[in-house]
Amino acid sequence: MIRSMTAFASGERATAWGTLGCELRAVNHRFLELGVRLPEELRALEPALRERVGARVSRGKVDLTLRLRAAAGHDATLAIDEPLVDRLAEICLKTSAKFPGQRVEFMDLLRFPGVVVEQAPDLGGLQAEALALAEEVVAEFVAAREREGEKLLAAMVERVDGIAALVAQVRGWLPDIRGGLRQKLEARLAELDAPIEPGRMEQELVLGLQKLDVDEELDRLDSHVAEARRSFALREAVGRRLDFLLQEFNREANTLGSKSVDTRTSKASVDLKVLIEQIREQVQNIE
Repeated sequence: MIRSMTAFASGERATAWGTLGCELRAVNHRFLELGVRLPEELRALEPALRERVGARVSRGKVDLTLRLRAAAGHDATLAIDEPLVDRLAEICLKTSAKFPGQRVEFMDLLRFPGVVVEQAPDLGGLQAEALALAEEVVAEFVAAREREGEKLLAAMVERVDGIAALVAQVRGWLPDIRGGLRQKLEARLAELDAPIEPGRMEQELVLGLQKLDVDEELDRLDSHVAEARRSFALREAVGRRLDFLLQEFNREANTLGSKSVDTRTSKASVDLKVLIEQIREQVQNIE
């Protein structure tokens, strides 16, 4: 499956605790590098979120952000420990005769340890909502990668087809190139004043043909074309596979150029390298 490494997805969900927001964005990276930013209430979800993203994404520098915009009345739920306040009042009454001028300020009372109790929200419900939202955003993120991957695939298929066409052209030129080599050799030997040894021309011709023999390179290029097309249809991530395959493409194109004795094959070698480089530019964006 061809998926782009770059993508963005986001979503929101209204809950009893406030509005949850989730963003997932990624850029190219050799491996999977996942960064997670969470509010304190959802910090415990980090391992689960990493697992969910890692199950769907294999490459890219990915940033996952969850935000919580608290609803009115849910910023903090405070309560007074009334039994504790009653005990403090009893103590105050008992000691009032000894300290007739004593006064208890309300704010001082609130600062007494344990008087004000912060009631924790139902984090279980909030976390479940956050995970459900994250699942939706991850699904949209993967779908966005696949949509972009379809465009990358179309561009690569066009260029792989171009490589296959060039290889077929070079094969068609080979008989003419070999015939031209024989004519050049015959002309050069005819210019020599010294008598030619029997079989000398055939020996020279064989040596020349061996130097320009590119059948093996063309066969390997055809094989690489077939492997590229097979890789395009795989359901797994194929970015690294294609990156390695392009190195093999480039090796054969270089050899074809180094063996060339004809302007047509020299140009074909350059055209092959251009197509290979264009594919490489696309592969850099593939998961």
